[in-house]
Amino acid sequence: YLGSFPVDDRCLDDQIEQLHTQLKALKCKKRRPVSIKFSIKGVKMYDEDETTLLMAHALRRVSLSTARPSDAQFAFVSHNPGSPDAQLYCHVFKARHARAAQFLNLVLCRCFQLSYLEKHPEEAQEDSVGSLPRRNPSLLNHGFPLSVSALVSFRRAPFRGLFPGTKPTSSPSLVRKKAIRNKVLRSGAYRSFTFTPLKQRSVQERLSASQKEDKTQKKRSRSLSLAETEEALTQAVWCWDGIADSSYALLAEDVLGSYLLCPHPKKPKCGSLIIRLPSGLITYLIGNTRKGKFLLEKCKTEFSSIAEMIEHYTEYQGELQCLLSCARVNHCYEW
Repeated sequence: YLGSFPVDDRCLDDQIEQLHTQLKALKCKKRRPVSIKFSIKGVKMYDEDETTLLMAHALRRVSLSTARPSDAQFAFVSHNPGSPDAQLYCHVFKARHARAAQFLNLVLCRCFQLSYLEKHPEEAQEDSVGSLPRRNPSLLNHGFPLSVSALVSFRRAPFRGLFPGTKPTSSPSLVRKKAIRNKVLRSGAYRSFTFTPLKQRSVQERLSASQKEDKTQKKRSRSLSLAETEEALTQAVWCWDGIADSSYALLAEDVLGSYLLCPHPKKPKCGSLIIRLPSGLITYLIGNTRKGKFLLEKCKTEFSSIAEMIEHYTEYQGELQCLLSCARVNHCYEW
């Protein structure tokens, strides 16, 4: 934990610009190792041993989440209890590395989406959506290890795979009693981002065993949880998994440069990237070259994966009107 600073009450785009300027200029010599726990109810910060609660924010009081991978920073903006209504604060954390910062941001962004689904069940996706470009791409760049992983599980809607050849994935369901009995996880809704790779693997094996035992039990029709792998979580956030047509309206009210990965409106068998630009929502067709590369409409650069394409336009504007943004607002935020 690096600290917190006040955020000016201004329009969203100006606020985001100012926020990233302050994060870029942030110089903090004092750092406190902490454990962050997430749920669709809120965010909690504990000391390193997870014994002392240092900070707690209801999710409805968290207005947005963002990250600066270049500095391994993760941050969220919230209204602190007891503060004036218009006073917001940015809470900043330095992750172990860039991928960890991205993952923390994805976890909180997905919490925003799941919270929206919980409050608006009528918006939940009913039918499986179309497919994205041909081939069987991995969202992550090929060759990168999944070095960042966390075990976070909440109620979740069915995961809708958008990529041809990939089966819809869902997290292993947590069997609360077994987890407590095996002393694998603590009880409660919050799951911690403190697992080491070895500990994570051990926990995952036990949960997978529990999942196999429970296959004979009746599955819940609308169980939603955060995916347990970085790739599945990334796909869920980028595709706004579980949210139906309202995703377009929500995107129009999100930060500048936010985007939605989905089938093309006029060509369902092709993928598209819908971006919130200064001129409004613009849909870009994701095409395939003869060499099997991915190419964004009206752009010249080719990529070996969709993740590589998105990461590129997050750092380089290229032919786009603005950079893509990893920040997302909480559409269930209450002033």
